[in-house]
Amino acid sequence: MQLSFRTKWTVRNRPGHELIRDETVPSTRYAAGMTERTRRTPTGAAVLQPQITSAIAEAVLDELAEHGYGRLSMEAVAKRAGVGKSALYRRWPSKQDMVISVLSEFSVPLAEIPDTGTLRQDLLATLRALHDWLTHPRIATILPDLTAEAGRNPTLAEAIAVTIGQPRRALGTVTLRRAIDRGELPADLNLELALDLIAAPVYWRLSVRHATIEPGYLHDLAEHILRALNAQPARPAPITDHADRTR
Repeated sequence: MQLSFRTKWTVRNRPGHELIRDETVPSTRYAAGMTERTRRTPTGAAVLQPQITSAIAEAVLDELAEHGYGRLSMEAVAKRAGVGKSALYRRWPSKQDMVISVLSEFSVPLAEIPDTGTLRQDLLATLRALHDWLTHPRIATILPDLTAEAGRNPTLAEAIAVTIGQPRRALGTVTLRRAIDRGELPADLNLELALDLIAAPVYWRLSVRHATIEPGYLHDLAEHILRALNAQPARPAPITDHADRTR
């Protein structure tokens, strides 16, 4: 599955407004009697062009994949994206903030699994999404390097956990809670342990052992996880036909 960086970048310095140009807009004093048509909203802030943000994000991923976090520089990212360094600093205050933001925008949405109606199919979709993320050409190179760097940098490790790890696990929790609501998983399920059990085998096989995923592996893994979680068939849907209810 070929994945590309596609995301909508928004700017938070003016809630409710998406900024569309990458330039500085001076503040404006309003003269009495100006018409609504000629009046301009004062901002005094940089307005950011989405396509420039997207180009920078692509450059960040490419630089990370080719050179690693330690050798990545704002200068190299700006040069690859075809922008000045000021365009980067208008968006992020530091290299770490830039890298974490870009990786979060790319990685977190991939963990969102639609409700298929059954835990078995939800679980298969989760495992496939995890496989596609870990085998993405850039992520497969970036993740091991970033993990090693985080081991030496507690601040980076915390940022990764807060902006990537925790949001992805929160989406996984949604999937498990759906199964609990359907009666497929016990109400007292240890959610943290279940999330580890789902993700760990695929991560270990791909990122630690560097082994391939053979056809049928994810299906077999899903069956093992279902047994480990003591999964049960979903409860039958309640009867909603009016004639049946009144018999």
